[in-house]
Amino acid sequence: MTNCCTFLNHYSMQMSTQLLRLQAALALLLFIVTSVGGQVMQDEFIFKEAPFPSCHASTLCETPRGILAAWFGGTHEKHQDVGIWISRKVKDTWLQPLEIADGMQHADKRYPCWNPVLFRHSSGRISLYYKVGPSPSEWWGMIIESNDDGATWSIPRRLPEDILGPIKNKPIVLSDGHHLLCPSSTEHDGWKVHMEITDDEGLAWQRIGPIRGGDIDAIQPTILVHGDRLQLLCRTKIDGVVQSWSDDQGQSWTPLSSTILPNPNSGFDGVTASNGLHYLVYNPTATPDGKWGGDRFPLVLGRSKDGLSWEIIATLESEPGEYSYPAVVEGSDGLLHITYTWKRDKIKYIAYKI
Repeated sequence: MTNCCTFLNHYSMQMSTQLLRLQAALALLLFIVTSVGGQVMQDEFIFKEAPFPSCHASTLCETPRGILAAWFGGTHEKHQDVGIWISRKVKDTWLQPLEIADGMQHADKRYPCWNPVLFRHSSGRISLYYKVGPSPSEWWGMIIESNDDGATWSIPRRLPEDILGPIKNKPIVLSDGHHLLCPSSTEHDGWKVHMEITDDEGLAWQRIGPIRGGDIDAIQPTILVHGDRLQLLCRTKIDGVVQSWSDDQGQSWTPLSSTILPNPNSGFDGVTASNGLHYLVYNPTATPDGKWGGDRFPLVLGRSKDGLSWEIIATLESEPGEYSYPAVVEGSDGLLHITYTWKRDKIKYIAYKI
């Protein structure tokens, strides 16, 4: 009898989750061609031509000199010539992309670079975290830094053993105003989410996790802030975004659980804005029949008051193609600044008035 009740409860939870995701899909149909309560202020490519045929996994931060963006680029993902590239937006013009890091080990060996993450500290120093290695199951964490808003960069250094840094999405400053909470994950032993906390200089690290949730495989978390409470939203191999919550500044986390948000096994990013609302840039499509991934279009901007119920307020891309791996920050101008992969050969930038 107990096993029967357990099965019925599990089945009921699955049906409730599927119903919520159906409601989210219907919301997509309603909002697919509209923008609600906001306005796209800029919509442009960071570059039109570049010395690489393929690019992916952009990141951005705001500086006094304008927006700074980075991504990995090369022949194709996993190719040994893939490096980390940047461009700065100066007086409404994106400067020519520059390669600032590569995976060169010595004259006869080079590995691809992956997933840069930019973060500007209150001191003005910018950290750029990235990964180097033949694959996500074998990569390691690296960091370079800039004290002049991205004009010049330090010599790359490797992060401590078992520390990868923020794996795709930006860290946040904890309430003490000093420590960074970095959302991270690993792929060498299944997909597992964990957190890394460092002081402002990145000299001492604490690793928390993995955050478990039954047989859920998850990576690439993004952090939303609810006062003193923190929420993680994570990419999964299953049909939907999963979440976890912390009430002690990231020291402990609830088990991973389902949300109403669909996920085609593709990265996304979110931010909690100064207006108290939460915004998420993501692909509102599902993983079909448990397969590896679904469509990475359309790409939409979602909004939530509580991190639980979401509405789509703008469609950023709707035509067939890959529009994926977004990054989003709120600028001092009150705009959401967004970058994302555009068909793997360009990086798109959008400024959105919320």
